[in-house]
Amino acid sequence: MTTSHKKLLPPLDDRGPLRILFLLTSMPVGGAETLLVNLVRRMDRSRFLPEICCLKELGPLGEEMARETPVHSRLLAGKYDVRVLPRLVRLMRRRRIDAAITVGAGDKMFWGRLAAWRAGVPVVLSALHSTGWPDGVGRLNRWLTPLTDSFIAVAAAHGRHLVERERFPADKVRVIPNGVDAERFRPDPAARRAIRGEIAIADDAPVFSIVAALRPEKNHRLFVEAAALVRKECAAARFLVVGDGPERNSIEKAARDAGLGDSLLLLGTRGDVPQVLAASDGFVLTSHNEANPVSILEAMSTGLPVVATRVGSVAESVEDEITGFLVQPGDAQAIARHCVALACDVALRREMGGTARERVMRYWSLDAMVEGYQKLIADVYQSKSDRSRLLATAHRYADEVTAAR
Repeated sequence: MTTSHKKLLPPLDDRGPLRILFLLTSMPVGGAETLLVNLVRRMDRSRFLPEICCLKELGPLGEEMARETPVHSRLLAGKYDVRVLPRLVRLMRRRRIDAAITVGAGDKMFWGRLAAWRAGVPVVLSALHSTGWPDGVGRLNRWLTPLTDSFIAVAAAHGRHLVERERFPADKVRVIPNGVDAERFRPDPAARRAIRGEIAIADDAPVFSIVAALRPEKNHRLFVEAAALVRKECAAARFLVVGDGPERNSIEKAARDAGLGDSLLLLGTRGDVPQVLAASDGFVLTSHNEANPVSILEAMSTGLPVVATRVGSVAESVEDEITGFLVQPGDAQAIARHCVALACDVALRREMGGTARERVMRYWSLDAMVEGYQKLIADVYQSKSDRSRLLATAHRYADEVTAAR
């Protein structure tokens, strides 16, 4: 299966802004979804006009973005709803989409790329954000590799994973590191006081937070287990869980069974994550698998040391014993040990947190991420435009030769 474009694509300089459609299932408050919000908001509207398509419901971030940019939803009624294909094709044609970008694996990656090919969309990209579920790529999605211009990885190690494990062609894998708005995620003493006052935590109590969807791969029960161990050494420590999802009940039960009481708070979905992080002293991520999690970058940008499992590309952002600590997946004892060390040493927290913020501002800026996407879209489009004009010239020449005979 190959991509073909019968229409002549005008060069970038001879046309208006490119119309971009990002496709995903829904937009709950999560890392990939937050990245998309930041990306869409920062795109240069003189060159790109972004839209969002949620195959199912909008979700909280989708509802928020619908007030700012065109957002489409409810095109997929169920897992085996094949009518999603003609619906997507009609949408892409009606909106005159120039570039379709699927976000994550699964249904949106399959139907989004197939519909883009059927609709004659010039640029087809797939952005992936994890090294395992929910971004494991199945056989059906691999079949559509010829329809895809580039697969976007979020870190160098993640790019290698897409080539070596997911078996995508190396020349189709492009690394665009995740980026963080360092002005929004920053140390904020006023927010620290306000949030701690809201949830009744003393100003001098060491607070450790995790921000992640409550899904199995995030392994929140390891966070709970480590929190119980920390409390044995530091009774004043408090723990905040930001996010929601299907694991909420099991996490609540684990916290009750561990006797954590009100020292561990499940705050649910929050619209003030920067402020919650500013109220914290350390950030913990206990995932089974990750790529380059934006939550870690946000915490580092806020000036927090990080304790995280050594999975995916986490080691590219967290430098062990410099900006935080890396532990083996599942090692609650090691997580607790490092949290206790941070809880007992304010100077260590400040040193690691300060270095963490400097690293984010140097290597993971939001502007660099946005420009990475914009350049990739523009480059692919321009190459298709050049190719279409060369083919048109070749066809005209062939017609003239045929007529002369």
